[in-house]
Amino acid sequence: MSTIVIDGCAVVTMDADRTEQDTGHIIVEGGRISAVGEGRAPRDLPRATYVDSTGCLATPGLVNTHHHLYQWVTRGLAVDAALFDWLTTLYPVWGCIDEATVRAAATGGLGQLALTGCSTTTDHHYVFSAGAGDLLGAEIAAARAIGLRFLPTRGSMDLGQSRGGLPPDHIVEDIDTVLAATQTAIDEHHDPGPDSMLRIGVAPCSPFSVTRELLQQSAALARDKGVRLHTHLAETTDEDDYCREHFGSTPAEYVESLGWLGPDVWFAHAVHLDDKSIGRLAESGTSVAHCPSSNGRLGAGICRSRDLREAGVPVGLGVDGAASNEAGSLLTELRQAVLFARAIGGSDALTVRGALEMATIRGARVLGWDDQTGSLEPGKLADVALWRLDTLAHIDIADPVAALVLGAPAPLELLLVQGMPVVEQGRLVNLDEYAVAREVRAASTALLARAGVTS
Repeated sequence: MSTIVIDGCAVVTMDADRTEQDTGHIIVEGGRISAVGEGRAPRDLPRATYVDSTGCLATPGLVNTHHHLYQWVTRGLAVDAALFDWLTTLYPVWGCIDEATVRAAATGGLGQLALTGCSTTTDHHYVFSAGAGDLLGAEIAAARAIGLRFLPTRGSMDLGQSRGGLPPDHIVEDIDTVLAATQTAIDEHHDPGPDSMLRIGVAPCSPFSVTRELLQQSAALARDKGVRLHTHLAETTDEDDYCREHFGSTPAEYVESLGWLGPDVWFAHAVHLDDKSIGRLAESGTSVAHCPSSNGRLGAGICRSRDLREAGVPVGLGVDGAASNEAGSLLTELRQAVLFARAIGGSDALTVRGALEMATIRGARVLGWDDQTGSLEPGKLADVALWRLDTLAHIDIADPVAALVLGAPAPLELLLVQGMPVVEQGRLVNLDEYAVAREVRAASTALLARAGVTS
């Protein structure tokens, strides 16, 4: 790979000192950052491609810490429902997905993430109907096609309605099937190396769709294999009521009793946590994926992101499933996180730089990848987002970080992932966006027809 020089832009590094430059440069060699500096770059670098980035802001590529890519083809359904009603409406539709559906949905969702500055994302896939094909493999192929760094999790549900769970019985699996498939996914796909583009996590779905035994055995498997653990937790008051009725405890107390706290664990949502639970997450090093748009869309509430951060809990941002966040834009979540935090905590509840931190270095920490990505520093992987801030929408906003976080969605001039261009001038480099859109539309139409959903 040739040397790439991003030259003449404002730079927010998110390094340990939170260094920023009004005018700076970034030099990329061999997929990693070799230099970040003040002022213009040297002009005599051999075999270098210079990117004139005057009028732009360079940030680390954004990191998405919670998603459900398969939902991209079920957007716009049950738009006025709360979580449990929304789930029971959509479970029968999701039960009809197959490998082709997931490949199209994941390509669309990952493409949208890339177009909104995301270089690293996770995914939580937990619907595995019999005969559906290689669903995890389909989304891994989609991530490779787009060019994103990917941490998909092998999710699961084994607690169907006949046993007191929320999902219908035909879309849950037995424990042996789940554990065998999860181990195979790790053995075949997980790459723990420093240049990895693909890691695997273990992710039983939720306390109301998974048995105690599966939670315990999944944690044991993940720790034996040295991979991360993920689940939904404390998203709604309905979940809190469910856990108190079935387990005699809060959701956080329940999962703690099963060994589900630690620096290898992150929870999605964590909206309804009391002070004691926040303290236990902080003491144990457990992380949280904050999904403000989805929580608002489903009426779940507002995550106590300020209290979590002040307690020392690593907090990243997540888009969440596209069926509960039809925009699918990670950039949008920065603005939402600021507005939600300030709506309940005042103007100092979350700064614009705090939001960008959650979307970059803190998000990388949540996924256990902060030693390699999440900041612009020599030696780190060259995951760089370059935002155009010299158009009408942003030209007179004095602070470039405020322009990015609070302004209209900024045009993405360039997205590098490990030094490779994934987006250039607002267009995907590796795939035809319009062809992807047609495939998504066809997959959605076919899925809804199979599920018997009429418009």
